[in-house]
Amino acid sequence: MKNQKTALMFALAAVACWSTVATAFKLSLNYFAPAQLLLVATLSSAVLLILLLGYQGKLGLLKTLFRERPYFYLLMGALNPALYYLILFEAYDLLPAQQAQTLNYTWAISLTLLAVPFLGQRIRRQDWIAIGLGYLGALVIATKGDLLGLHFESPLGVSLALLSTLIWASYWILNTRNQGDSLASLALSFLLALPIVLAATAMGPGFSMSAWQGWAGAIYIGIFEMGIAFFFWLMAMKYAENTAKISNLIFISPFISLILLKFIVGEAIYPATLVGLVLIIAALLIQQISTSRKPSTPVKTIE
Repeated sequence: MKNQKTALMFALAAVACWSTVATAFKLSLNYFAPAQLLLVATLSSAVLLILLLGYQGKLGLLKTLFRERPYFYLLMGALNPALYYLILFEAYDLLPAQQAQTLNYTWAISLTLLAVPFLGQRIRRQDWIAIGLGYLGALVIATKGDLLGLHFESPLGVSLALLSTLIWASYWILNTRNQGDSLASLALSFLLALPIVLAATAMGPGFSMSAWQGWAGAIYIGIFEMGIAFFFWLMAMKYAENTAKISNLIFISPFISLILLKFIVGEAIYPATLVGLVLIIAALLIQQISTSRKPSTPVKTIE
């Protein structure tokens, strides 16, 4: 049954989870390398998703979905969580968290561009305006407002943050062709990603992970950012009478996230970050004008 109050509670819970993850990423990377952090987070999320499926009586769907489309789900797992989060964590390792998280927010702009060759969609006039505003905001953030000097604190970090948006957009474009249960599909992707992440850890930093702070942070990320926030959002969409009102709540998340970064991580928030964030959010709001031709994707907040 539709219940807007219940939908609102689930949506706010999801937003609360997403608002903390940039802080969790940055703090955890003080103790674990990106591949190590991803390994523990992926395992934690996979366990949680399996438990949720068991609670719903849907465990049998894992075998059914894999039998129907094994290569599809292998590709999905390779993109998310394996490649996407590995690149995103590397970006966080190189950049201030406020830059990495806000640059990552341009994923919806990337989705608009990739939908042209892969979904045969046309870019509308307001989309071009949104693309221009979005990437202008990204440039303001990446250069700390020095648009003429074009000085980047870490060109590699900026490149990785923007690359992560292309991977995430690609993942959701592929997901438009997925008719399977959302929760079961996500759990299967995480299970199939585990060997990939395990191999990346073995070939990279190894398994020397003794710091309890790293374990705590990685488990938190796996449970709240990768797992339960997604479940909360699915429930919000299930109960929502008006999905637009619920979806707009995600714009609270970036500002809460910046506050947490300032007071917990100790990052001084650059004025350019706020200006760039406003430009990116304006771009996303413009994109919401007449969105019937857009691919149907879940909302992705700042990380």
